[in-house]
Amino acid sequence: MNEKIYKTMRSSGIFSLVTGIVVLVTGVTSGVLMIVTAARLMKQKSNIMI
Repeated sequence: MNEKIYKTMRSSGIFSLVTGIVVLVTGVTSGVLMIVTAARLMKQKSNIMI
């Protein structure tokens, strides 16, 4: 009985860890893409007519 509970808790912990890593990587990637896009917009600021 205790071994079954341990295996369930272990798999839950692994899933939480993997989910956290995926969220972290997604956040860093989207942040880098936003910075690159903003830099491109700032570079082309003089060509944009308002």
